[in-house]
Amino acid sequence: MNNDMLIDIKHLVKEFHITKGLSKRHIGMLRAVNDVSFTIHRGEILGLVGESGCGKTTTGRCVMRAIEPTSGEVLVNFDGEANGSVDLCRLEKKELKRVRRNMRLVFQDPYSSLNARMTVQDIISEVLVTNRLATNRAEIQDRVAAIMEKVGLNRDQMTLYPHAFSGGQRQRIAVARALVSEPKFVVADEPVSALDVSIQAQILNLLLQLKQDMDLTFLFIAHNLAVVAHTCDRIAVMYLG
Repeated sequence: MNNDMLIDIKHLVKEFHITKGLSKRHIGMLRAVNDVSFTIHRGEILGLVGESGCGKTTTGRCVMRAIEPTSGEVLVNFDGEANGSVDLCRLEKKELKRVRRNMRLVFQDPYSSLNARMTVQDIISEVLVTNRLATNRAEIQDRVAAIMEKVGLNRDQMTLYPHAFSGGQRQRIAVARALVSEPKFVVADEPVSALDVSIQAQILNLLLQLKQDMDLTFLFIAHNLAVVAHTCDRIAVMYLG
């Protein structure tokens, strides 16, 4: 794995057990991701495209190890050192947590991905608190306010709840939540597909600007080829896993 390469996926496989009835009797196996390999270079946006149900989202979550791959390797090299890559699939929980601070996920649906009972400040700052990336309340508020302004929101909106925002604003909150910890790699899982067409371009341009400002690398999952053409540097195509 060379210094220019941030992520190297090798022969990734994810299988799900198919069950039937209340007894959950095993009746078969579904291979959602079937021997997928690709690389992502530092500072680029790789588009992962394909029809609905082909395994794009499952691949993205396996890369994050949000779900456990059945087999394969997810090699990451966040430090940029020669031969400094680690296999995410082989890390124990403590080491995985440390490495995954550099990785974040932006979900597709800005409505269901935000906790309706939490304020915007609590939603965005949760990752800082969980990973102990900020030392006190004042620092947390400053970092939340800074990232909110960077994604086009007002710091005066920190005390509001998600229901007070439009779909586009909610996705900006989701982007702020992903980026407040200053990660190096982001998986964007169809981040504009649930938005109105008039809002999609705003969010896409925001992501491109943030990529440049924060030196980010993206895996951009989508099925809309026009969106991918506008956003991505390279494209990988999935079909039936």
